[in-house]
Amino acid sequence: MDPVRRRLFAGYRLRNLRNDRGLSQAALAARLGISVSYLSQIENNDRPVTSAVLVALAREFPSEWAALGEDDSVAVLLGALDAATDTSVPRDRLDEDSLRRAIEQQPQLARRLVAVHEAYRRSQEQLRVLDDKVESGAGSAAQLPWEEVRDWFQAEGNYLDALDRSAEALAESLGETPADGIAERLATRHGIRVLRDDGDGRELSRFDPARRELRIGASLPPESQAFLIAHQFVRHEAAEEMREVIAGSGLASLAARELLSVGLANYAAGALLMPYTRFRHAARTLRHDIDRLRQRFGVSFEQACQRLSTLQRPGATGTPFYFCRVDMAGNITKRHSATRLQFARFGGACPLWMVHEAVAIPDRILVQLAEMPDGTRYVSMAKGLVKPSGSFARSPRRYAVALGCEEAHAADFVYADALRPGGAATPIGTSCRICPRPDCDQRAFPPAASIIEIDANRRAAVPYSFR
Repeated sequence: MDPVRRRLFAGYRLRNLRNDRGLSQAALAARLGISVSYLSQIENNDRPVTSAVLVALAREFPSEWAALGEDDSVAVLLGALDAATDTSVPRDRLDEDSLRRAIEQQPQLARRLVAVHEAYRRSQEQLRVLDDKVESGAGSAAQLPWEEVRDWFQAEGNYLDALDRSAEALAESLGETPADGIAERLATRHGIRVLRDDGDGRELSRFDPARRELRIGASLPPESQAFLIAHQFVRHEAAEEMREVIAGSGLASLAARELLSVGLANYAAGALLMPYTRFRHAARTLRHDIDRLRQRFGVSFEQACQRLSTLQRPGATGTPFYFCRVDMAGNITKRHSATRLQFARFGGACPLWMVHEAVAIPDRILVQLAEMPDGTRYVSMAKGLVKPSGSFARSPRRYAVALGCEEAHAADFVYADALRPGGAATPIGTSCRICPRPDCDQRAFPPAASIIEIDANRRAAVPYSFR
């Protein structure tokens, strides 16, 4: 018998999932599109979990649904449904009910469909990267060290298991609030004193190995000071783990390996201040409310956002988020993505993306429902931030951070509450160079390899069309 058709009784698992999320039976039934009485029967093991319910669970709770299946049959089913309804494929989409029956009858065909669709997506992503490089003039140049490190983190899925678990174990040894004991542990175990420096603010911190002193900028916010102390702490406590990661990274240049060392210490410091299990549980309980998370863990808004994008531990993943930081000029200076959304590697991002507006409006949260050219819709939050320079002689740093997830996770993302249910999405793209939308009034230039057509008798916001 095909695994998808196997009778699966998982009432206690479904009940635990509901209780863990703090949902009533009525709320969960509404999200799954079934009646309360039907859900009650499933939870009492009077009815099996059907493939249709499993698919609904997969879409509503992607982080937990796999625990309900005993094999990968539901993953194949969901992947095949995704492939068959991909809006980027210019053919009529199939009816989901009839498609589900066909997939259940031909499981090998379903696996082949999923594999072909994954290969198609990879090839499209590779093509976009190539187009972006060629059009930007970067195609012939070797990667810069920071690009090597950025791409290495992305290839690792922005999650480093050994380092994350090591930092979590350190956090547990420091108690409920790790930040409170780090400076003391630095002194007792490593003989390092932490001093506040009232200098000109140009340096955030400086470690003097000979004097065993770590000087932290006194003008920095408390959460920034705590992070810098944690950074120094993990450089000593997790040194061996970081050396092993660097040795196996395959990075070509010395500069890239040194940058990776800094990046690994930053990663471990975040994992220390926001231990995986505790942070993931709090994030789910608080529906990823950044302000409440940063207050609970004593971290900055940006640090909490970035940590959410790294919760990819096998068997205990968090909600898949993308995270990025954008400066006043529109440059993406930091980016992580656990979603299908990929950022422009070269050139500016889409001007319709609300993160650009957020840069100009500090300390205000903006929310947007956006749709990519392939039909994937994202609920995004962006906030403009200002970091003081510590001196009147230098301008403060102004930028915005953005955090987003696919619309399927909207119920678990508190910022989605500000959007009108079923409202229209803003059509955005990765960047103008690789965006195929023909009717965008904000287009800066045509996509790479397109054929431009100009009609001198017609005037529009964009002075050309393309094909």
